[in-house]
Amino acid sequence: MEARRALHFVFKVGDRAQTARFYREILGMRVLRHEEFEEGCKATCNGPYDGKWSKTMVGFGPEDGHFVAELTYNYGVGGYRLGNDFLGMTIASNQAVNNAKRLQWPIKEISSGVYETEAPGGYKFFLEEKEAPKKDPVMKVALAVSNLAKSRVFWSKLLGMKVYEEDEGQQRVLMGFHDDQCKLELQGIGRAVDHGSAFGRIAFSCPKKQLPEIEALMKKENQKILTPLLSLDTPGKATVQVVILADPDGHEVCFVGDEAFRELSRVDPKGEELLDKSMAADKSQEWFAKHNIPKPSA
Repeated sequence: MEARRALHFVFKVGDRAQTARFYREILGMRVLRHEEFEEGCKATCNGPYDGKWSKTMVGFGPEDGHFVAELTYNYGVGGYRLGNDFLGMTIASNQAVNNAKRLQWPIKEISSGVYETEAPGGYKFFLEEKEAPKKDPVMKVALAVSNLAKSRVFWSKLLGMKVYEEDEGQQRVLMGFHDDQCKLELQGIGRAVDHGSAFGRIAFSCPKKQLPEIEALMKKENQKILTPLLSLDTPGKATVQVVILADPDGHEVCFVGDEAFRELSRVDPKGEELLDKSMAADKSQEWFAKHNIPKPSA
């Protein structure tokens, strides 16, 4: 099988300004690109919403070699209900721990040199107080599953992930497509997985020619396909092909054609400026405050 890559995790955010502060000033990531859209995404990248939204990619380096965060912001939504599906992203970075302490961002040490904190919206992050790896400080993303054995088959047998660690007693398995990429950790919780309205999506790339093969395999194995293979346009940028799947617990899994995605995901040197400009022009918070009503939650 030709190489597949772990790309990003999609977070829905209600407070874009505070979220940007967390990723930039606490974690130390930078804005890689920022895009504004007038209507909802055909592949529901922004969730089941039809209105104006934005996408901001943030990370420690270019998407070619780093696992990054995709922050989707729907202008009319002020917050999302968390479920028990997303268990956290682990980052190895002395600097992030130092930043949190210096800026008095709430963190707590949960084991020696490992700190737990939350991004705006309640998403958990685990910060390891160690020198950041040269390749990528983002170590793993952890998701909850109801039946670990069933999920292991889906991710390793059907999607081709390599198993790196397995602990049946602790009900956890660590998998990935490559040794030096961000890993996926599945943790069995012994109950149904609730995605809330904040449900995220994990994305991977593969050679474009594999996309129809992935779709055909999912059909053959009676797995759920959320969005059949389609093309997504970004004005002025590359058109990419994607197929969106659901694992046995309904976690959204996106596969995108690697060739076009590498072109689409080039770092935009104006990314920071575009985000700041969009946030400055967004008067939705002031509008709701002026009318003395809370900004709606999803």
